[in-house]
Amino acid sequence: MNKRIIFFCIAFIGLGCLYAQERIESVPFGDMEQWAVRYIKESRIIGGKTRVLYAISPTDTIRKNEAFVYGKQGCPWTVSSAYARVAGIDKASGSVRPDKHGNGLCCRLDSKMDSVIAMGIIRLKVLVSGTIFTGKTLEPVTKEGADDPYSVVDMGVPFTGRPTTMMLDYKARVEDSDELISAKAVSRPTKLKGRDAAEMFILLQKRWEDADGNLHALRVGTGYERVYNSIGWQHDHRIPIYYGSQLIQQSGYQDYMGIGKHVFKARNSKGKMVLINEEGFSNDAPTHMIIICSSGCHEAFVGHAGNTLWVDNIRLVYAQ
Repeated sequence: MNKRIIFFCIAFIGLGCLYAQERIESVPFGDMEQWAVRYIKESRIIGGKTRVLYAISPTDTIRKNEAFVYGKQGCPWTVSSAYARVAGIDKASGSVRPDKHGNGLCCRLDSKMDSVIAMGIIRLKVLVSGTIFTGKTLEPVTKEGADDPYSVVDMGVPFTGRPTTMMLDYKARVEDSDELISAKAVSRPTKLKGRDAAEMFILLQKRWEDADGNLHALRVGTGYERVYNSIGWQHDHRIPIYYGSQLIQQSGYQDYMGIGKHVFKARNSKGKMVLINEEGFSNDAPTHMIIICSSGCHEAFVGHAGNTLWVDNIRLVYAQ
């Protein structure tokens, strides 16, 4: 037998043995095949249109202006699309929806400008990035939540595993531009220097609450990737998870991956939304998992309209 053929046979067998030592588990509802469809009737003062919102959830159709209950049947996902009620005005904003992928569905995340039009005049403009999180959004969103979206997201879900990798299918369309838009509704949109990127990451945290109700956390695991250029479907894409301070020793480490770079909040035992104070690294067992996939990588209301990220089949890989 040709030596080259023998080499490839051995390499193939070795690769098969390596993967045979892994266990792959789907994140619940991470196959993106089940969705709830919501029909929200906006207030007449802003046009009175019926908007369609989608949530990753057990299949359902809802035709009421009501808060959506996240977490049904163990679904860990929440989405950036939301129903808001501010000063008695009902408004819906949608940046997440199902799309076709192969013979099934995937999740499509869009960065786009959203406007509030009253009496035929555009009153407010915001830039929204399509995002899915593990956690729960607290609806209806009020003025406080409109100003600070993370104040209404109970971020993360209980989790105690130690996966080696997050695996998923994804595709991205990323605008080739060195200019960002900051559109935060409180003022006219402004242009900023910088590039936007789609991002996908997983954070494993060990959390605890002190006597005053403050939430503390140590970073146990980190898997992080940003996508700066358009790319077609990447199947079974792997994002390695680094444990403890091992993260900062990696050649691809960037400051935005580090401790305290994300302003996340969660409910404490008293039911109050408080900041999760991330204070350092740990090799202990995690208590919570945060997964985020987004069409943008900047703070809320800053990015590039036109970016789109498609994700599907989100899984966790474990060593046997």
